[in-house]
Amino acid sequence: MDDTQLPSGMNPVSPSGARWSPPRATPAGLVRQVRDVIDDLPRFLIAPFLRRRHLTWGATPAEAAAPMPGDGLLPRAQYRCTRAITVHATPEQVWPWLVQVGYGRAGWYADDLLDNLARPSAREIVPELQDLRAGQWLPMVPNPSERTAFVVDGFTEPSWLLWRSPNRTWAWRLIPLSGDRTRLIARMHTWYEWRRPLTPFTVVLMELADYPMMRRMLRGIRERAEARR
Repeated sequence: MDDTQLPSGMNPVSPSGARWSPPRATPAGLVRQVRDVIDDLPRFLIAPFLRRRHLTWGATPAEAAAPMPGDGLLPRAQYRCTRAITVHATPEQVWPWLVQVGYGRAGWYADDLLDNLARPSAREIVPELQDLRAGQWLPMVPNPSERTAFVVDGFTEPSWLLWRSPNRTWAWRLIPLSGDRTRLIARMHTWYEWRRPLTPFTVVLMELADYPMMRRMLRGIRERAEARR
């Protein structure tokens, strides 16, 4: 298979011929990852009790009500959230951080110990991961399948991006603001497929872990984008 056709879960080849792969965590980095999880633990535990509030964390009522790409793909979704953050960087500066996400790629900028198997998320834009294509896989695990990877459904650079899986859609919108800022909005819809044996795990993941990890991801993108201004 030609390297340009490799699924996103496989290491890309740089123009020099060297393969890029995520760095391993240092001992100090592992300590920070453990601290991050401990810091988020109360948010995991209280998330079900604050469900109505955290489903629109950071988003205005208008943003929560506005249409987003993928809204009609999962009409039976039981979990629907819209979250947002303001980034002091332009959409063009924020966009590359979204393009390179995924396990075996730049990570998810959240709790790396949990969602990236302790591989630290990239703190730089990786040129080898910037070739975004419709149909591209964004893995969630080392050996992804159609249910453990998002597929790039569509995008318009640097305005919006839609990822999907059989039971989930994840849309992003980047709205330019005055002062070279961006309003970064994320919307996720998840359908709990009760006939599937692993659905209870999905419910636990969404109802307990989605809010704290999405909160950390949005803040992680903001931190990285603003640091490169």
